[in-house]
Amino acid sequence: MVRKRDTLAPQFPPEFGGRPLDQRELQQEETVRSVARSSRASTVAAGILSSRVLGLARQATVSYFFGVSAHTDVYEAAFRAPNILQNLLGEGTISAAFIPTYTRLLNAGRVRDAGRFAGAIFGLLSAVTAVLVVVGMLLARPVVAVFTPGFVGDAARVSAGTLSVDRFELAVEATRLIFPMTGVLVLSAWALGVLNSHRRFFLPYFAPVLWNLSIIGGLFSGVALLTGDGPVGTGVWSIAALNRLLFAAFLGALVGGVLQFLIQLPLVWRLMEGFRVSCSTKVDGVRQALAACGPAIAGRGVYQLSAYLDLLLASLLAAGALAALRPALMLYLLPVSLFGQSVAASELPELSREAHADSRSLIPRLDRSMGQTLFLTVPAAVGYLGFGFLIVDGVLRRGAFGLLDTWLVYGVLAGYSLGLVATTLSRLLQNGFWALRDTVTPARVAVARVVVSAAIAVPLMFALDRWAVAELVGAAPGREPLYCGAVGLALGATVGAWVELWRLATALRRQLSTFRIPWRRMLLMTGLSVGALAPAAVIGWWLRHFPSLPLAVAVVGTYAAVYLGCSRMLGFAELDLWMGRVRR
Repeated sequence: MVRKRDTLAPQFPPEFGGRPLDQRELQQEETVRSVARSSRASTVAAGILSSRVLGLARQATVSYFFGVSAHTDVYEAAFRAPNILQNLLGEGTISAAFIPTYTRLLNAGRVRDAGRFAGAIFGLLSAVTAVLVVVGMLLARPVVAVFTPGFVGDAARVSAGTLSVDRFELAVEATRLIFPMTGVLVLSAWALGVLNSHRRFFLPYFAPVLWNLSIIGGLFSGVALLTGDGPVGTGVWSIAALNRLLFAAFLGALVGGVLQFLIQLPLVWRLMEGFRVSCSTKVDGVRQALAACGPAIAGRGVYQLSAYLDLLLASLLAAGALAALRPALMLYLLPVSLFGQSVAASELPELSREAHADSRSLIPRLDRSMGQTLFLTVPAAVGYLGFGFLIVDGVLRRGAFGLLDTWLVYGVLAGYSLGLVATTLSRLLQNGFWALRDTVTPARVAVARVVVSAAIAVPLMFALDRWAVAELVGAAPGREPLYCGAVGLALGATVGAWVELWRLATALRRQLSTFRIPWRRMLLMTGLSVGALAPAAVIGWWLRHFPSLPLAVAVVGTYAAVYLGCSRMLGFAELDLWMGRVRR
Protein backbone atom coordinates (compact mmCIF):
# COMPACT_ATOMS: atom_id res chain seq x y z
CA MET A 1 0.00 0.00 0.00
CA VAL A 2 1.31 3.45 -0.87
CA ARG A 3 1.24 5.74 2.12
CA LYS A 4 -0.92 8.81 1.71
CA ARG A 5 1.17 11.94 1.13
CA ASP A 6 0.78 14.62 3.75
CA THR A 7 -0.79 17.91 2.77
CA LEU A 8 2.36 19.94 3.36
CA ALA A 9 4.70 17.53 1.58
CA PRO A 10 6.25 18.36 -1.82
CA GLN A 11 3.54 17.58 -4.37
CA PHE A 12 3.89 15.73 -7.66
CA PRO A 13 2.74 16.99 -11.06
CA PRO A 14 -0.96 16.35 -11.76
CA GLU A 15 -0.25 13.81 -14.48
CA PHE A 16 0.02 11.11 -11.80
CA GLY A 17 -3.72 11.65 -11.29
CA GLY A 18 -3.91 10.01 -7.87
CA ARG A 19 -3.18 6.54 -9.27
CA PRO A 20 -0.71 4.21 -7.52
CA LEU A 21 2.89 5.05 -8.40
CA ASP A 22 5.19 2.55 -10.07
CA GLN A 23 8.76 1.90 -8.91
CA ARG A 24 10.32 4.57 -11.13
CA GLU A 25 7.84 7.17 -9.95
CA LEU A 26 8.36 6.17 -6.32
CA GLN A 27 12.11 6.69 -6.76
CA GLN A 28 11.41 10.05 -8.35
CA GLU A 29 9.18 11.00 -5.43
CA GLU A 30 11.84 9.98 -2.89
CA THR A 31 14.42 12.04 -4.82
CA VAL A 32 12.22 15.13 -4.60
CA ARG A 33 11.60 14.52 -0.91
CA SER A 34 15.31 14.00 -0.21
CA VAL A 35 16.20 17.25 -1.95
CA ALA A 36 13.51 19.01 0.08
CA ARG A 37 14.87 17.52 3.32
CA SER A 38 18.43 18.59 2.63
CA SER A 39 17.21 22.00 1.53
CA ARG A 40 15.33 22.48 4.79
CA ALA A 41 18.35 21.47 6.89
CA SER A 42 20.57 23.81 4.86
CA THR A 43 18.07 26.64 5.36
CA VAL A 44 18.09 26.11 9.12
CA ALA A 45 21.89 25.94 9.08
CA ALA A 46 22.07 29.23 7.16
CA GLY A 47 19.86 30.98 9.71
CA ILE A 48 21.74 29.50 12.64
CA LEU A 49 25.10 30.34 11.05
CA SER A 50 24.07 33.99 10.75
CA SER A 51 23.07 34.20 14.41
CA ARG A 52 26.08 32.21 15.63
CA VAL A 53 28.55 34.36 13.70
CA LEU A 54 27.00 37.42 15.31
CA GLY A 55 27.09 35.53 18.60
CA LEU A 56 30.83 35.08 18.24
CA ALA A 57 31.15 38.78 17.39
CA ARG A 58 29.16 39.59 20.53
CA GLN A 59 31.37 37.33 22.64
CA ALA A 60 34.49 38.84 21.10
CA THR A 61 33.21 42.32 21.99
CA VAL A 62 32.43 41.28 25.56
CA SER A 63 35.85 39.63 25.84
CA TYR A 64 37.54 42.75 24.47
CA PHE A 65 36.16 44.92 27.26
CA PHE A 66 36.05 42.43 30.15
CA GLY A 67 38.39 39.50 29.34
CA VAL A 68 38.11 36.52 31.71
CA SER A 69 37.36 38.50 34.86
CA ALA A 70 34.94 39.13 37.71
CA HIS A 71 32.82 41.40 35.48
CA THR A 72 32.46 38.59 32.95
CA ASP A 73 31.39 36.31 35.79
CA VAL A 74 28.55 38.76 36.48
CA TYR A 75 27.67 38.94 32.77
CA GLU A 76 27.32 35.16 32.59
CA ALA A 77 25.52 34.75 35.92
CA ALA A 78 22.95 37.43 35.12
CA PHE A 79 21.89 35.61 31.95
CA ARG A 80 22.02 32.11 33.40
CA ALA A 81 19.35 32.39 36.13
CA PRO A 82 16.55 34.01 34.04
CA ASN A 83 17.41 31.87 31.04
CA ILE A 84 16.30 28.82 32.98
CA LEU A 85 12.78 30.19 32.51
CA GLN A 86 13.41 30.56 28.79
CA ASN A 87 14.77 27.04 28.47
CA LEU A 88 11.98 25.46 30.53
CA LEU A 89 9.15 27.09 28.56
CA GLY A 90 10.96 27.90 25.33
CA GLU A 91 12.22 25.99 22.32
CA GLY A 92 12.69 22.58 23.94
CA THR A 93 9.18 22.41 25.37
CA ILE A 94 7.68 23.96 22.22
CA SER A 95 9.43 21.27 20.16
CA ALA A 96 8.19 18.45 22.39
CA ALA A 97 4.60 19.61 23.02
CA PHE A 98 3.50 22.28 20.54
CA ILE A 99 5.03 21.32 17.18
CA PRO A 100 3.84 17.66 17.04
CA THR A 101 0.21 18.59 17.82
CA TYR A 102 0.17 21.70 15.61
CA THR A 103 1.76 19.78 12.74
CA ARG A 104 -0.78 16.95 12.96
CA LEU A 105 -3.65 19.45 12.80
CA LEU A 106 -2.14 21.05 9.71
CA ASN A 107 -1.49 17.67 8.16
CA ALA A 108 -5.14 16.72 8.64
CA GLY A 109 -6.23 19.85 6.78
CA ARG A 110 -7.63 21.46 9.94
CA VAL A 111 -5.93 24.80 9.40
CA ARG A 112 -8.37 26.93 11.41
CA ASP A 113 -8.28 24.46 14.29
CA ALA A 114 -4.49 24.71 14.20
CA GLY A 115 -4.76 28.52 14.42
CA ARG A 116 -7.09 28.34 17.42
CA PHE A 117 -4.76 25.84 19.07
CA ALA A 118 -1.77 28.16 18.50
CA GLY A 119 -3.74 31.09 19.97
CA ALA A 120 -4.63 29.16 23.11
CA ILE A 121 -1.03 28.05 23.63
CA PHE A 122 0.17 31.63 23.10
CA GLY A 123 -2.28 32.93 25.71
CA LEU A 124 -1.40 30.31 28.30
CA LEU A 125 2.32 30.74 27.66
CA SER A 126 2.05 34.54 27.99
CA ALA A 127 0.14 34.33 31.27
CA VAL A 128 2.51 31.85 32.89
CA THR A 129 5.59 33.71 31.65
CA ALA A 130 4.34 37.09 32.90
CA VAL A 131 3.79 35.75 36.41
CA LEU A 132 7.20 34.08 36.52
CA VAL A 133 8.97 37.21 35.22
CA VAL A 134 7.43 39.40 37.94
CA VAL A 135 8.28 36.85 40.62
CA GLY A 136 11.84 36.60 39.33
CA MET A 137 12.32 40.38 39.41
CA LEU A 138 10.94 40.64 42.96
CA LEU A 139 13.07 37.76 44.22
CA ALA A 140 16.25 38.68 42.34
CA ARG A 141 18.37 38.79 45.49
CA PRO A 142 17.56 35.27 46.77
CA VAL A 143 17.66 33.97 43.17
CA VAL A 144 21.25 35.17 42.74
CA ALA A 145 22.17 33.83 46.19
CA VAL A 146 20.82 30.39 45.29
CA PHE A 147 22.35 30.21 41.84
CA THR A 148 25.74 31.71 42.62
CA PRO A 149 26.43 31.16 46.34
CA GLY A 150 30.09 31.82 45.70
CA PHE A 151 29.21 35.49 45.01
CA VAL A 152 27.59 36.07 48.43
CA GLY A 153 30.84 36.77 50.24
CA ASP A 154 32.23 39.14 47.61
CA ALA A 155 31.67 42.30 49.72
CA ALA A 156 34.11 40.96 52.31
CA ARG A 157 36.62 40.05 49.61
CA VAL A 158 36.41 43.54 48.11
CA SER A 159 37.01 45.07 51.53
CA ALA A 160 40.00 42.78 52.02
CA GLY A 161 41.40 43.77 48.62
CA THR A 162 41.37 40.23 47.18
CA LEU A 163 38.61 40.95 44.63
CA SER A 164 38.04 43.99 42.45
CA VAL A 165 34.23 44.05 42.31
CA ASP A 166 31.22 42.86 44.34
CA ARG A 167 29.76 40.39 41.86
CA PHE A 168 26.70 39.66 44.02
CA GLU A 169 25.29 43.19 44.05
CA LEU A 170 25.93 43.69 40.34
CA ALA A 171 24.30 40.36 39.52
CA VAL A 172 21.17 41.23 41.54
CA GLU A 173 20.67 44.50 39.66
CA ALA A 174 21.35 42.84 36.31
CA THR A 175 18.95 39.95 36.95
CA ARG A 176 16.04 42.38 37.43
CA LEU A 177 16.75 43.75 33.96
CA ILE A 178 17.27 40.40 32.25
CA PHE A 179 14.09 38.65 33.46
CA PRO A 180 11.74 40.71 31.17
CA MET A 181 14.02 39.95 28.21
CA THR A 182 13.71 36.26 28.96
CA GLY A 183 9.91 36.45 29.00
CA VAL A 184 9.88 37.95 25.52
CA LEU A 185 12.26 35.27 24.24
CA VAL A 186 9.87 32.56 25.48
CA LEU A 187 7.20 34.04 23.19
CA SER A 188 9.79 34.16 20.42
CA ALA A 189 10.16 30.38 20.81
CA TRP A 190 6.39 30.04 20.26
CA ALA A 191 6.74 31.96 16.98
CA LEU A 192 9.62 29.65 16.03
CA GLY A 193 7.38 26.62 16.64
CA VAL A 194 4.68 28.01 14.33
CA LEU A 195 7.14 28.86 11.56
CA ASN A 196 8.95 25.52 11.77
CA SER A 197 5.64 23.67 11.50
CA HIS A 198 4.95 25.57 8.27
CA ARG A 199 8.47 24.72 7.05
CA ARG A 200 9.63 28.32 7.34
CA PHE A 201 13.02 27.80 8.94
CA PHE A 202 15.34 30.67 8.04
CA LEU A 203 13.67 33.63 9.76
CA PRO A 204 13.25 32.16 13.29
CA TYR A 205 16.87 31.01 13.37
CA PHE A 206 18.10 34.27 11.85
CA ALA A 207 16.13 36.43 14.34
CA PRO A 208 18.73 36.12 17.18
CA VAL A 209 21.03 38.19 14.96
CA LEU A 210 19.06 41.21 16.20
CA TRP A 211 19.62 40.20 19.82
CA ASN A 212 23.38 39.89 19.30
CA LEU A 213 23.56 43.18 17.39
CA SER A 214 21.66 44.95 20.17
CA ILE A 215 24.15 43.81 22.81
CA ILE A 216 27.08 44.87 20.65
CA GLY A 217 25.36 48.19 20.00
CA GLY A 218 24.69 48.60 23.72
CA LEU A 219 28.36 48.12 24.55
CA PHE A 220 29.61 50.61 21.98
CA SER A 221 26.89 53.08 22.94
CA GLY A 222 28.06 52.73 26.51
CA VAL A 223 31.63 53.48 25.43
CA ALA A 224 30.44 56.60 23.61
CA LEU A 225 28.67 57.85 26.74
CA LEU A 226 31.67 57.36 29.03
CA THR A 227 33.54 60.58 29.64
CA GLY A 228 35.97 60.55 32.53
CA ASP A 229 36.05 57.00 33.79
CA GLY A 230 38.42 55.28 31.37
CA PRO A 231 40.32 53.81 29.79
CA VAL A 232 43.02 53.95 32.44
CA GLY A 233 46.47 52.99 31.22
CA THR A 234 46.73 50.77 28.18
CA GLY A 235 43.36 49.21 27.46
CA VAL A 236 42.43 48.93 31.18
CA TRP A 237 39.12 50.51 32.20
CA SER A 238 38.21 51.69 35.68
CA ILE A 239 35.73 49.68 37.77
CA ALA A 240 33.08 52.41 37.39
CA ALA A 241 33.47 52.39 33.61
CA LEU A 242 33.23 48.59 33.45
CA ASN A 243 30.08 48.65 35.59
CA ARG A 244 28.44 51.08 33.18
CA LEU A 245 29.48 49.05 30.16
CA LEU A 246 28.05 45.93 31.77
CA PHE A 247 24.61 47.46 32.17
CA ALA A 248 24.74 48.97 28.70
CA ALA A 249 25.10 45.39 27.44
CA PHE A 250 22.13 44.23 29.53
CA LEU A 251 19.93 47.06 28.24
CA GLY A 252 20.91 46.12 24.70
CA ALA A 253 19.91 42.51 25.45
CA LEU A 254 16.43 43.62 26.57
CA VAL A 255 15.90 45.66 23.39
CA GLY A 256 17.26 42.81 21.27
CA GLY A 257 14.87 40.29 22.82
CA VAL A 258 11.89 42.44 21.85
CA LEU A 259 13.21 42.85 18.30
CA GLN A 260 13.82 39.09 17.96
CA PHE A 261 10.15 38.43 18.75
CA LEU A 262 8.67 41.25 16.68
CA ILE A 263 10.53 40.39 13.46
CA GLN A 264 8.81 37.00 13.32
CA LEU A 265 5.24 38.19 13.93
CA PRO A 266 4.31 39.44 10.42
CA LEU A 267 5.05 36.07 8.82
CA VAL A 268 3.34 34.21 11.68
CA TRP A 269 0.13 36.22 11.16
CA ARG A 270 0.17 35.56 7.41
CA LEU A 271 0.52 31.80 7.83
CA MET A 272 -2.16 31.20 10.46
CA GLU A 273 -5.92 31.10 10.01
CA GLY A 274 -8.39 31.22 12.85
CA PHE A 275 -5.84 32.61 15.29
CA ARG A 276 -7.34 34.13 18.43
CA VAL A 277 -5.53 34.63 21.72
CA SER A 278 -7.18 32.77 24.59
CA CYS A 279 -6.30 30.83 27.71
CA SER A 280 -8.86 28.09 27.12
CA THR A 281 -7.87 24.49 27.71
CA LYS A 282 -10.99 23.34 25.83
CA VAL A 283 -9.51 24.15 22.41
CA ASP A 284 -8.80 20.97 20.47
CA GLY A 285 -5.23 19.76 21.07
CA VAL A 286 -4.47 22.01 24.07
CA ARG A 287 -4.93 19.37 26.74
CA GLN A 288 -2.90 16.90 24.71
CA ALA A 289 -0.09 19.48 24.39
CA LEU A 290 -0.27 20.33 28.11
CA ALA A 291 -0.06 16.64 28.96
CA ALA A 292 3.12 16.42 26.87
CA CYS A 293 4.41 19.63 28.49
CA GLY A 294 4.74 18.06 31.92
CA PRO A 295 7.37 15.45 31.00
CA ALA A 296 8.98 17.86 28.52
CA ILE A 297 9.37 20.57 31.17
CA ALA A 298 10.62 17.93 33.60
CA GLY A 299 13.20 16.86 31.02
CA ARG A 300 14.21 20.45 30.34
CA GLY A 301 14.23 21.01 34.09
CA VAL A 302 16.82 18.29 34.48
CA TYR A 303 19.00 19.98 31.87
CA GLN A 304 18.51 23.28 33.66
CA LEU A 305 19.46 21.58 36.90
CA SER A 306 22.67 20.60 35.13
CA ALA A 307 23.21 24.20 34.01
CA TYR A 308 22.44 25.38 37.54
CA LEU A 309 24.96 22.97 38.99
CA ASP A 310 27.59 24.23 36.53
CA LEU A 311 26.79 27.80 37.56
CA LEU A 312 26.83 26.99 41.27
CA LEU A 313 30.02 24.95 41.09
CA ALA A 314 31.82 27.49 38.91
CA SER A 315 30.95 30.24 41.42
CA LEU A 316 32.77 28.21 44.08
CA LEU A 317 35.97 28.12 42.03
CA ALA A 318 38.51 30.89 41.56
CA ALA A 319 37.28 34.10 39.90
CA GLY A 320 37.15 33.73 36.14
CA ALA A 321 35.97 30.10 36.06
CA LEU A 322 32.42 31.04 35.08
CA ALA A 323 33.75 33.61 32.63
CA ALA A 324 35.81 30.92 30.88
CA LEU A 325 32.81 28.65 30.35
CA ARG A 326 30.80 30.98 28.10
CA PRO A 327 33.24 31.57 25.19
CA ALA A 328 34.14 27.87 25.23
CA LEU A 329 30.46 26.91 25.19
CA MET A 330 29.74 29.32 22.34
CA LEU A 331 32.38 27.71 20.14
CA TYR A 332 31.31 24.23 21.24
CA LEU A 333 27.64 24.93 20.53
CA LEU A 334 28.37 26.33 17.07
CA PRO A 335 28.61 22.89 15.38
CA VAL A 336 25.88 21.55 17.69
CA SER A 337 23.54 24.22 16.35
CA LEU A 338 24.70 24.23 12.74
CA PHE A 339 24.97 20.49 12.17
CA GLY A 340 22.78 19.03 14.91
CA GLN A 341 20.03 21.50 15.61
CA SER A 342 19.59 22.37 11.93
CA VAL A 343 18.87 18.74 11.06
CA ALA A 344 16.85 18.12 14.22
CA ALA A 345 14.69 21.23 13.77
CA SER A 346 13.93 20.54 10.12
CA GLU A 347 13.21 16.87 10.79
CA LEU A 348 10.90 17.14 13.83
CA PRO A 349 7.76 18.10 11.85
CA GLU A 350 8.57 15.37 9.31
CA LEU A 351 9.18 12.77 12.02
CA SER A 352 5.83 13.68 13.55
CA ARG A 353 4.13 13.11 10.19
CA GLU A 354 5.97 9.82 9.63
CA ALA A 355 5.16 8.52 13.12
CA HIS A 356 1.50 9.43 12.63
CA ALA A 357 1.39 7.25 9.50
CA ASP A 358 3.76 4.38 10.35
CA SER A 359 6.34 4.41 13.16
CA ARG A 360 8.56 1.99 11.21
CA SER A 361 9.23 4.71 8.66
CA LEU A 362 11.14 6.62 11.35
CA ILE A 363 14.15 4.30 11.03
CA PRO A 364 15.40 5.32 7.56
CA ARG A 365 14.76 8.98 8.36
CA LEU A 366 16.71 8.76 11.64
CA ASP A 367 19.54 6.88 9.89
CA ARG A 368 19.79 9.54 7.21
CA SER A 369 19.66 12.35 9.79
CA MET A 370 22.37 10.77 11.95
CA GLY A 371 24.68 10.32 8.98
CA GLN A 372 24.12 13.89 7.83
CA THR A 373 24.81 15.22 11.32
CA LEU A 374 27.91 13.09 11.95
CA PHE A 375 29.44 14.07 8.63
CA LEU A 376 30.17 17.60 9.89
CA THR A 377 30.07 17.12 13.66
CA VAL A 378 32.91 14.58 13.77
CA PRO A 379 35.44 16.82 11.96
CA ALA A 380 34.31 19.76 14.10
CA ALA A 381 35.16 17.83 17.29
CA VAL A 382 38.53 16.67 15.93
CA GLY A 383 39.28 20.17 14.65
CA TYR A 384 38.58 21.76 18.03
CA LEU A 385 40.93 19.32 19.72
CA GLY A 386 43.68 19.92 17.18
CA PHE A 387 43.31 23.64 16.43
CA GLY A 388 41.12 24.93 19.28
CA PHE A 389 43.86 27.11 20.76
CA LEU A 390 44.45 28.78 17.41
CA ILE A 391 40.70 29.37 16.95
CA VAL A 392 40.24 30.89 20.42
CA ASP A 393 43.37 33.01 19.94
CA GLY A 394 42.21 34.30 16.56
CA VAL A 395 38.61 35.01 17.51
CA LEU A 396 38.94 36.36 21.05
CA ARG A 397 42.46 37.41 21.95
CA ARG A 398 42.46 41.18 21.92
CA GLY A 399 41.90 43.97 24.43
CA ALA A 400 41.51 42.57 27.96
CA PHE A 401 41.47 38.97 26.71
CA GLY A 402 45.07 37.77 26.96
CA LEU A 403 47.25 34.68 26.53
CA LEU A 404 46.23 33.02 29.81
CA ASP A 405 42.55 33.58 28.99
CA THR A 406 43.15 31.86 25.65
CA TRP A 407 44.75 28.82 27.27
CA LEU A 408 42.00 28.42 29.84
CA VAL A 409 39.17 28.76 27.31
CA TYR A 410 40.92 26.28 25.01
CA GLY A 411 41.20 23.77 27.84
CA VAL A 412 37.46 24.06 28.55
CA LEU A 413 36.65 23.83 24.83
CA ALA A 414 38.74 20.68 24.46
CA GLY A 415 36.94 19.11 27.41
CA TYR A 416 33.54 19.84 25.91
CA SER A 417 34.60 18.76 22.40
CA LEU A 418 35.12 15.18 23.53
CA GLY A 419 31.34 14.98 23.98
CA LEU A 420 30.32 16.93 20.89
CA VAL A 421 29.22 13.92 18.83
CA ALA A 422 27.20 12.45 21.71
CA THR A 423 25.37 15.73 22.32
CA THR A 424 24.33 16.23 18.69
CA LEU A 425 23.14 12.64 18.25
CA SER A 426 21.18 12.81 21.49
CA ARG A 427 19.24 15.80 20.15
CA LEU A 428 18.21 13.79 17.12
CA LEU A 429 17.14 10.80 19.19
CA GLN A 430 15.07 13.04 21.45
CA ASN A 431 13.14 14.07 18.35
CA GLY A 432 12.41 10.42 17.65
CA PHE A 433 10.85 10.00 21.10
CA TRP A 434 8.86 13.23 20.77
CA ALA A 435 7.52 12.12 17.39
CA LEU A 436 6.40 8.87 19.06
CA ARG A 437 4.66 11.02 21.72
CA ASP A 438 7.06 9.77 24.38
CA THR A 439 8.36 12.73 26.38
CA VAL A 440 8.95 10.69 29.54
CA THR A 441 11.93 8.62 28.39
CA PRO A 442 14.14 11.60 27.41
CA ALA A 443 13.37 13.19 30.77
CA ARG A 444 14.41 10.07 32.67
CA VAL A 445 17.58 9.74 30.65
CA ALA A 446 18.40 13.39 31.28
CA VAL A 447 18.38 12.66 35.02
CA ALA A 448 21.07 10.04 34.52
CA ARG A 449 23.13 12.50 32.51
CA VAL A 450 23.02 15.13 35.26
CA VAL A 451 23.90 12.63 38.01
CA VAL A 452 26.86 11.24 36.07
CA SER A 453 28.10 14.68 35.01
CA ALA A 454 28.04 15.99 38.57
CA ALA A 455 29.68 12.86 39.99
CA ILE A 456 32.58 13.22 37.56
CA ALA A 457 32.82 17.02 37.58
CA VAL A 458 32.93 17.77 41.31
CA PRO A 459 36.13 15.90 42.22
CA LEU A 460 37.80 16.83 38.94
CA MET A 461 37.12 20.55 39.14
CA PHE A 462 38.39 20.93 42.69
CA ALA A 463 41.48 18.88 41.85
CA LEU A 464 42.22 20.94 38.74
CA ASP A 465 41.49 24.24 40.49
CA ARG A 466 44.77 23.81 42.35
CA TRP A 467 46.65 24.26 39.09
CA ALA A 468 47.32 27.81 37.92
CA VAL A 469 47.14 28.31 34.17
CA ALA A 470 50.25 30.51 34.23
CA GLU A 471 52.32 27.74 35.83
CA LEU A 472 51.14 25.08 33.38
CA VAL A 473 51.93 27.11 30.26
CA GLY A 474 55.02 28.85 31.65
CA ALA A 475 53.67 32.41 31.30
CA ALA A 476 53.61 35.45 33.57
CA PRO A 477 50.48 35.76 35.79
CA GLY A 478 47.75 38.15 34.65
CA ARG A 479 45.72 40.75 36.55
CA GLU A 480 43.87 38.01 38.44
CA PRO A 481 45.25 34.46 38.71
CA LEU A 482 43.38 31.90 36.60
CA TYR A 483 43.02 28.23 37.53
CA CYS A 484 41.95 25.12 35.64
CA GLY A 485 38.86 24.13 37.63
CA ALA A 486 36.47 24.93 34.75
CA VAL A 487 38.11 22.19 32.66
CA GLY A 488 36.83 19.63 35.19
CA LEU A 489 33.27 20.86 34.66
CA ALA A 490 33.64 20.37 30.91
CA LEU A 491 35.00 16.85 31.28
CA GLY A 492 32.11 15.92 33.57
CA ALA A 493 29.64 17.17 30.98
CA THR A 494 31.32 15.07 28.30
CA VAL A 495 31.00 11.83 30.28
CA GLY A 496 27.35 12.66 30.96
CA ALA A 497 26.70 13.28 27.25
CA TRP A 498 27.95 9.82 26.27
CA VAL A 499 25.88 8.19 29.02
CA GLU A 500 22.81 10.04 27.71
CA LEU A 501 23.41 8.85 24.15
CA TRP A 502 23.85 5.24 25.28
CA ARG A 503 20.67 5.32 27.34
CA LEU A 504 18.61 7.01 24.61
CA ALA A 505 19.80 4.57 21.94
CA THR A 506 19.02 1.59 24.16
CA ALA A 507 15.53 2.87 24.98
CA LEU A 508 14.75 3.72 21.34
CA ARG A 509 15.83 0.26 20.24
CA ARG A 510 13.17 -1.21 22.54
CA GLN A 511 10.50 0.70 20.60
CA LEU A 512 12.11 0.40 17.14
CA SER A 513 13.99 -2.89 17.14
CA THR A 514 16.01 -2.21 13.97
CA PHE A 515 17.41 1.11 15.16
CA ARG A 516 21.22 1.31 15.40
CA ILE A 517 23.85 4.04 15.89
CA PRO A 518 26.12 4.11 12.77
CA TRP A 519 29.36 3.44 14.68
CA ARG A 520 31.33 2.20 11.65
CA ARG A 521 30.41 5.31 9.68
CA MET A 522 31.44 7.44 12.65
CA LEU A 523 34.85 5.73 12.88
CA LEU A 524 35.45 6.23 9.16
CA MET A 525 34.68 9.95 9.46
CA THR A 526 36.94 10.19 12.52
CA GLY A 527 39.85 8.60 10.67
CA LEU A 528 39.36 10.94 7.73
CA SER A 529 39.23 13.95 10.08
CA VAL A 530 42.44 12.95 11.88
CA GLY A 531 44.15 12.52 8.51
CA ALA A 532 43.07 16.03 7.47
CA LEU A 533 44.85 17.54 10.49
CA ALA A 534 48.32 16.94 9.01
CA PRO A 535 48.14 19.14 5.88
CA ALA A 536 46.39 21.87 7.89
CA ALA A 537 49.17 21.73 10.50
CA VAL A 538 51.77 22.11 7.75
CA ILE A 539 49.98 25.24 6.50
CA GLY A 540 49.90 26.54 10.07
CA TRP A 541 53.64 26.04 10.51
CA TRP A 542 54.37 27.68 7.15
CA LEU A 543 52.22 30.74 8.00
CA ARG A 544 53.15 30.82 11.70
CA HIS A 545 54.24 34.47 11.56
CA PHE A 546 50.85 35.65 10.30
CA PRO A 547 48.43 37.44 12.66
CA SER A 548 46.31 34.99 14.65
CA LEU A 549 42.94 35.56 12.93
CA PRO A 550 44.06 35.11 9.30
CA LEU A 551 46.27 32.21 10.44
CA ALA A 552 43.26 30.52 12.04
CA VAL A 553 41.17 31.08 8.90
CA ALA A 554 43.90 29.59 6.69
CA VAL A 555 44.43 26.52 8.90
CA VAL A 556 40.74 25.78 9.46
CA GLY A 557 40.00 26.41 5.78
CA THR A 558 42.71 23.96 4.72
CA TYR A 559 41.44 21.37 7.20
CA ALA A 560 37.87 21.70 5.91
CA ALA A 561 38.94 21.62 2.26
CA VAL A 562 40.99 18.44 2.73
CA TYR A 563 38.19 16.70 4.64
CA LEU A 564 35.50 17.65 2.13
CA GLY A 565 37.73 16.87 -0.85
CA CYS A 566 38.54 13.40 0.45
CA SER A 567 34.86 12.86 1.24
CA ARG A 568 34.00 13.67 -2.36
CA MET A 569 36.58 11.22 -3.66
CA LEU A 570 35.32 8.51 -1.31
CA GLY A 571 31.74 9.13 -2.42
CA PHE A 572 30.20 10.14 0.90
CA ALA A 573 26.45 10.45 0.33
CA GLU A 574 26.20 12.80 3.33
CA LEU A 575 28.10 15.46 1.40
CA ASP A 576 25.46 15.37 -1.31
CA LEU A 577 22.72 15.77 1.29
CA TRP A 578 24.33 18.93 2.62
CA MET A 579 24.89 20.20 -0.90
CA GLY A 580 21.20 19.68 -1.69
CA ARG A 581 21.76 16.92 -4.22
CA VAL A 582 20.92 13.22 -4.15
CA ARG A 583 22.68 10.55 -6.16
CA ARG A 584 20.40 9.06 -8.76
